[in-house]
Formats: sequence, structure tokens, C-alpha cells
Amino acid sequence: MLFEPYHLTYVLRLIEFPKHDIPFADCKQPKLQLVQVLSGHRGRVWNVSWHPGGNILASCGEDKTIRLWGTEGGPEGKWVVKTSLTDGHERTIREVAWSPCGNYLASASFDATTAIWDKKSGTWECNATLEGHENEIKSVSWAKSGQLLATCSRDKTVWVWEIAEEDEYECAAVVNAHVQDVKKVVWHPTDEILVSASYDNSIKMFRNDPADDDWSCIATLTSHTSTVWSIAFDRTGTRLASVSDDGTLKIWRVYLPGNGEGIGLPDDIDPRWKCVCTIVGLHSRSIYDVAWCHQTDLIATACGDDVVRIFQECPDSDPHQPSFNLVASSSGVNGHHQDVNAVAWHPTIPGLLASASDDGDVKLWKFLEGEL
Repeated sequence: MLFEPYHLTYVLRLIEFPKHDIPFADCKQPKLQLVQVLSGHRGRVWNVSWHPGGNILASCGEDKTIRLWGTEGGPEGKWVVKTSLTDGHERTIREVAWSPCGNYLASASFDATTAIWDKKSGTWECNATLEGHENEIKSVSWAKSGQLLATCSRDKTVWVWEIAEEDEYECAAVVNAHVQDVKKVVWHPTDEILVSASYDNSIKMFRNDPADDDWSCIATLTSHTSTVWSIAFDRTGTRLASVSDDGTLKIWRVYLPGNGEGIGLPDDIDPRWKCVCTIVGLHSRSIYDVAWCHQTDLIATACGDDVVRIFQECPDSDPHQPSFNLVASSSGVNGHHQDVNAVAWHPTIPGLLASASDDGDVKLWKFLEGEL
């Protein structure tokens, strides 16, 4: 489903002319307020990741370092660098991801390795290095159980790692399902289903088959016309957002076998995923990342046009043909000055968002709801 023309018109009025538009003169419009700029990386910042407890923000970039940010003077204090991790990689660090327990941090690098960091000694140290990919690793993600880790690479493969014993990681599977560079891997929020996005314009889903203990593709999602850069599940795992080089944000919905909507075939044993909404025309360049807030259901996108955008589902939206409004953006003097590479919602504070950019900064934003 494409954005209806009147939706787009409403959004443009909302953002550009709120002070002069009579119907909205007596209300405050939603906005994305800059909270703080976190500077210190040299060169572009590729990724940001919140600790599950929300007390640490990890960032990484082309300076081959990971910065761990925390607050001074309590939760409401200023965010400052607490630790810099510099000895784990020889090239750009593309992505960082916290384990569900928060005791481990994984970092994926263009040096074709994944480093596992922990603080068992009292200070953060790299205590395991996972090798095997032939080229740059683009993404790393932990399963909800904390017992599985996934990585993907320019070598077109997805690797699944199993945590055997303390600090021991074994390759459980090498999945060769994509025909081009794999850009992103994420796990389902409740099930051990792995999802990947690729330069081959597709999204694939994998699950371990207990019969032969092998990871097999259970679904291929095709609708994008160019590289799929990122994907994100909603809180229930029944919907997936994807963003692409084609400038669109797509929403996919799962339909179980025997669903009343008639999606799929009568003899299906696996769920079917269907694209139920395409948001087009609101991003002027490639969209590099997407984050679906599990507290507010807001969707944030990171775009090559230097802008962070916030989308909100319409209250009366049809679940099988949903519609979303663009309700806020970071454009303006406080916005990033180069490509925005990543966005991440805070896990416990509703509306708090972190973004990372080619301009070398990490920015913290607060989404403020409109009020009458």
C-alpha cells in the first residue's frame, strides 16, 4: 500500500507551516528535540547500540574504536565517554550489539572478525575473536536466548555461532542463501528465527531444522527494487520493517497457515510474510537503517539525505493495509550534516533515540508528542 496523496499533503503542512496553519494554531505539533551531541569519534560513526538496561550507549566507527557512553550525576545527567575500546580490530568497526543479559558486547569489523567483549576482569576486554568470514563483516546480532549469535558479510554468507561454554563460540552453520553482499542480520524478538537483508534486494528468514540440525531458509521476501539495508521487528514479532536503497520503507506482516485472509496455500506449514504497506516519496536518498520502538511503536529511519525521520501508525489503521504518518524529523540546524547511518531507540525511556552519522557525531533525540 502506497501513501495516499492526502497523507503526504498533511505531513508537509504539519512540518513546514505549523505556526501559520489555522487548524493547528492551538496545538503543539510532535517534534524531535535534540538532547545532546556526543563527539569524539574520528571519522564516520557507523552504529549505536543501547545496553539492555539503558545505562550504556555503545558507538563504533571508522576510527576502529568502540566508545561506551554513560551519564554523570544520575540517569538525568550529561552523557560522557566512560571507556574507549581500541585494541580489538584492525579496520573499521561496522556494528556493535549487546547480549540480552548485558554482560557481553559483540563488534563486527571490516577486518573480517567479530570481537566479544566482557568486563569479568573489572575492565572491558576482548576475550574472544570469531574468525571465518572471507570479507568485511557488516552486521552482528544476538538471539533472545543469548545462546546464539549471527554475523553476515560481504562474502554473501550468514554465520550462526553457538555459545558452547564460557568464552567458547562454535560455528553452528554457514548459510549460503544470498547471491550478493549481506548487509544486516536480526533475530526474531521471541523465536529463534534469523532474518537477513542483502544487496540482492531480498530479505530471507532462517530456522534450524531439528531433523537434520541444519539452518534452512523458510521465507524469502521480495518487493524492494534495490539493496535492502536494514530490517527491524515490532515488539510482537508479527510485523517487520525494511528500508532500502530504493528510498522506501516497507512494512511486512506474518500470516500463519490457515489464516482467515487466504494468504498462502492450503498445505503451507510455514508462515507467509506479505508486504502490507510501502511508504514512498518521503526520503530523498537511500535509507540506511530502521528502528521500531518496542515501547511506543514509533518507527525511526536513518537516511542518506542527513535526516532522521519518525513515523507513527494512524490510530484507525487497517492491520492488513496499515498507513503511517511522518510526524517528526531532524532536519534543520540541529540535524546531522552528512549521511545518517544508524538509529536506535532507548530500551526503557520512551521516545529517547540515538543516531550516528558520517559527520562523526552521535546525537541523542527526544520525541515529544503533540499536545492541545
